[in-house]
Amino acid sequence: MGLVSSFLGVIGFVVGIPLGLLLGFFLFVRSETKVVKDFVVRPISELGPNAVQELLPEIPLWVKTPDFERVDWFNKFLLDMWPFLDTAICKIIRSTAQPIFAEYIGKYQIKVIEFDKLSLGTLPPTVSGVKILETNEKELVMEQVIKWAGNPNIVLSLYLSSLKITVQLVDLQIFAASRITLRPLVPTFPCFANMVVSLMEKPHVDFGMRISGGDIMSIPGLYRFVQETIKKQVANLYLWPQTLEIPILDESTVAIKKPVGILHVNVVRAHKLLKMDLLGTSDPYVKLSLTGDKLHTKKTTVKRKNLNPEWNEKFKLVVKDPQSQILQLQVYDWDKVGGHDKLGMQLVPLKLLKPYENKEFTLDLLKDTNLNETPHKKPRGKIVVDLTFVPFKEDSSKFGGPSEGYSRKESGIDIVSDDEVQEGAGLLSVVIQEAEEVEAAHHNNPFAVLTFRGEKKRTKIMKKTRHPRWNEEFQFMLEEPPQHEKIHIEVMSKRKTFSFLSKESLGHVEINLRDVVFNGRINDKYNLINSKNGVIHVDIRWKVV
Repeated sequence: MGLVSSFLGVIGFVVGIPLGLLLGFFLFVRSETKVVKDFVVRPISELGPNAVQELLPEIPLWVKTPDFERVDWFNKFLLDMWPFLDTAICKIIRSTAQPIFAEYIGKYQIKVIEFDKLSLGTLPPTVSGVKILETNEKELVMEQVIKWAGNPNIVLSLYLSSLKITVQLVDLQIFAASRITLRPLVPTFPCFANMVVSLMEKPHVDFGMRISGGDIMSIPGLYRFVQETIKKQVANLYLWPQTLEIPILDESTVAIKKPVGILHVNVVRAHKLLKMDLLGTSDPYVKLSLTGDKLHTKKTTVKRKNLNPEWNEKFKLVVKDPQSQILQLQVYDWDKVGGHDKLGMQLVPLKLLKPYENKEFTLDLLKDTNLNETPHKKPRGKIVVDLTFVPFKEDSSKFGGPSEGYSRKESGIDIVSDDEVQEGAGLLSVVIQEAEEVEAAHHNNPFAVLTFRGEKKRTKIMKKTRHPRWNEEFQFMLEEPPQHEKIHIEVMSKRKTFSFLSKESLGHVEINLRDVVFNGRINDKYNLINSKNGVIHVDIRWKVV
């Protein structure tokens, strides 16, 4: 029976193949040719949500959120640069980790800790979208979503006595939504002093770890524990409002000095001044200024025909750095015709003054700042001044201010009463930053005019622009807070050549100073009155002495 069944199987195989081929050929010849239809191309907007989800399992962020912009060019740039960035970043990791590893050498029987292999792989991170946030501060804020499914090759070797343990990191995946702030913006390359990084949500980190060849992440419960621990620790350190600040430029070279106090100067008298006029007299006056201050110098009145003038005139100068600034005193002889003759000068470093302490100086006048003047030269007389440095209220603690403050604290919060606000003198600082969408009928050369208490100050003219950027500061020394007053700012345009319509008003605004007095600062944009779309950006500060 076995021989018969084998013979029948061979006969069936030999006969079946020709019959199958003959039948297939007959059906192929007799069958009608079907017309192949072209593919239908349809916009994604016409597809339903299910079809879109099948085509795009993960919709890009720049599609879901319109204010995020795609940055394919940056991802292409990152891809081309990644081999070099990989090497540079790994060098930084090695140099940073070396002192950390050195701390553990000799402890817990550890002899050596080193990287056997360190590479971030061939796949760079990708940026899914970038959003730029606008603020009124001198800063640039960017939010970006970063994804990295990398293939790093990181192997760390740990030598314990005679035992070698290797720890390998594999299959790293990171998803993070971060915010990067570049601030403050400064006129020194790369034009920002610090980079501030924070996370807008808890990051997703997934990776595998092998110890001496074994995958420890396969241990039940360990994988989830590691994931949650990483999220929690990273969130505690960098989840907004927590930040990581990375200095880029040296603060000493880019620091923007802000007012910290007032220097009260009383020019008392001078005596035995040089005789500069033909009749053996002089007409002296004194110029006062602080180094590092771009504001106009202060002047005393002119004392006619007097070699021993008595002034007793008081001035207030804004101090930004009492450790480095110097008071410059220059005595001149006033002349009706020609330049004024210099009688002498003297310098007083502010670091010689103690806060709140009045100090009188009797100074020998010098020809110039050369301290090596020979003593036999003709004396130029003396000048007497009283100086007192008074820090602002918020900066008084830096200079060892008096124990009695200007405010009380409840639960760590400063509370300022109305009486205290009315008593305090201080400095009103107005910074006119920029304007937008200002347009004149005949010309666009805008400038701003600031009016306060009848005093007018103006910015420089910006030619042929609807978006002028001035960034100019104006200061007013006040004996009391201006809580019931307003400042008036008008944007105007001026034609370069003379004509009947040489000036045009582009809009104006009045700003109530009450909120500035109580809050200390207002930094906002205001719509210009009598302007179609004009907006002006003003930063106002009030500092109490």
